[in-house]
Amino acid sequence: MHVNAKKTAFLGLLLAVAMVLTLIGGYFEPSTLFFMAAAAFCTGIAVRECGLYAGFAFLIAGILLGFFLAPNKLYMITYGGMSLYIYVREFAFEKIADAKTLKHRTALFWAVRYIMFNVMFLPILFLLPQLIYPGAISPAILAGLIVGAQVVLFVYDKAYDYFQAVVWNRLRKNFKL
Repeated sequence: MHVNAKKTAFLGLLLAVAMVLTLIGGYFEPSTLFFMAAAAFCTGIAVRECGLYAGFAFLIAGILLGFFLAPNKLYMITYGGMSLYIYVREFAFEKIADAKTLKHRTALFWAVRYIMFNVMFLPILFLLPQLIYPGAISPAILAGLIVGAQVVLFVYDKAYDYFQAVVWNRLRKNFKL
C-alpha cells in the first residue's frame, strides 16, 4: 500500500481530532455520546478520503491510541463500536455500489447496516447488560432497549449522512488531498 505524505499527514491530523473529541467526551458527561459519535465520523472521513485500507488502519490506530489516552476505558468501547460500525457501513457501501447487477441495493445496504449493528449490540445487551442499564432488566425494559437502539441507529445514520453530505463536503474544500 502506497500512501503519499499528504494523506499520511491528513490522517494523522484527523486522528488527533478524533482523540481530542473522545477526550472531551470523557470530561463532559452529558455530551459523551455526541463527542464519541463525532470522533467516529472521522473514521468515515478517513475511509472516504484515503480508501478502505487506510480507513482500517485509522480505525485500529484510533482504538489503540484511545485506550492509552482516555481516562474512562468504557467510553473507548463505545467509540470503538461506533467507529467499527462506520467502517463496516462504508465498506458495505463500496461493495454494494460496485455490484451493478444487484437488485434492491438500497434495501440490502439498510439490511447490512442493521444486521451489523445488532450483531454488535445484542450480545452486549444480553451478556453484559450492566454496561447499558444499571439494575435489573425486566422483559419490558429489555424490549424497550432493543427498540430504542434501533431508533437511535436510524438517527445516528441520518446524522452521519448529513455530516458527510453537508458538513464534510464544505470542510473538504480547505484540504487539497
